[in-house]
Amino acid sequence: MDGILPLWKPKGFTSHDCVSKARGMMKTRKIGHTGTLDPDVEGVLPLCVGKATKIVPFLTDTEKVYEGTVTLGYSTDTEDASGETIESKAVDPSLTVKEIENALLSFQGNITQTPPMYSAVKVNGKKLYEYAREGIEVERPTRTVTIEEISLLNKDLVIDGDTVSFGIRVVCSKGTYIRTLCVDIGKALGYPAHMASLVRTKTADITAADCYTFTQVQEAADQDQRDSVLLPLARGLTHMPSWDISDEYVSWIQHGRVLEKPNDLDADTFNVKHGEDVLAIYQQHPSKPGLIKPVRVF
Repeated sequence: MDGILPLWKPKGFTSHDCVSKARGMMKTRKIGHTGTLDPDVEGVLPLCVGKATKIVPFLTDTEKVYEGTVTLGYSTDTEDASGETIESKAVDPSLTVKEIENALLSFQGNITQTPPMYSAVKVNGKKLYEYAREGIEVERPTRTVTIEEISLLNKDLVIDGDTVSFGIRVVCSKGTYIRTLCVDIGKALGYPAHMASLVRTKTADITAADCYTFTQVQEAADQDQRDSVLLPLARGLTHMPSWDISDEYVSWIQHGRVLEKPNDLDADTFNVKHGEDVLAIYQQHPSKPGLIKPVRVF
């Protein structure tokens, strides 16, 4: 049983919880997830099953799409709605949609982020949230991420007392902290802020429409139709260039042969297909110009 289980992760579960639950339903231990989602976040969480676990790093390193809510007026120690308030400031009722749109545009492109203390990033071999729970503040490494697109979901601002909330849609690179983005948007507007809610709607080519809930996965398992909830391995590699090979190359690819580089393929890394089947992932040979070598063979 090999393929990608496009899971709709529910709130209240860690990504690791989802892997553990899916292992029981799919009756296999060979399952890996493709990008951590916080417990309070729901949405698209592709789980790689069987041979598809070999593509986990390639599917993880893809664009993600999120829809979230920014609330201006107070910030929290976790940067989301689950934390304790650490700063508050009443939002000026004259704040306009145009001001917010201008602030959002300033984040488009490459930006630098500092991961929140309540995150799984490791410092000296220990996760930041473990330091946070002990009340220890440590220096956090910054990272550069890419915001491909950012926009308001609609023009309606939700005013609730001294706070103002609005929805955003973000297309971004791997490793982007939307919580931190929400806080930084607030700073750009002059207010403490936090992420009130978040949904991941897309990972690479896998969307919400492709996903199954745990209830649906269990139903398929009860009917011994586990394969019916799996996408083919190729769906996790659509972002990558492909080399379609003829019959004569199949055996060589399956045995991981180093080969001459195809004249029309200059990509550093690409998948190798025979018909609809992905046989391997190859890359330009790092020390032998004009040759290609396997990274993964399926």
